[in-house]
Amino acid sequence: MAIVKEFKEFAMRGNVVDLAVGVIIGAAFGKIVTSLVADIIMPPIGMVTGGIDFKDLKYVLKPAVGKVPETSINYGLFINNVIDFLIVAFCIFLIVKGINTLKKKEEEAPAAEPVPTKEEVLLTEIRDLLAKKA
Repeated sequence: MAIVKEFKEFAMRGNVVDLAVGVIIGAAFGKIVTSLVADIIMPPIGMVTGGIDFKDLKYVLKPAVGKVPETSINYGLFINNVIDFLIVAFCIFLIVKGINTLKKKEEEAPAAEPVPTKEEVLLTEIRDLLAKKA
């Protein structure tokens, strides 16, 4: 039972829950970026390059024989995945840059002057009284 309790405490920590939410949102974001690359970015690039569809680019090592599928290096899919990665990395960069800008603005805001403690007020009064006597 102790291990169940420890696991529950671990799983309910704020960081673990935040990480889980981030992974779920990241997976959904990845699907959006994949669609962006495959459906919006790559078709115009294919037109510019003479109608080449990158996902069909491959180097066949061994052609298909009967029911045995071909063996190939699918470098076109690799190009699509690299473009996916670059777009995701750029978006994450922009998000982190925005967050850092917001944090910097918070740090630049001047802090209010600290209120003197009771001891400091009392010592100031004593100093002023001594100054008047002298």
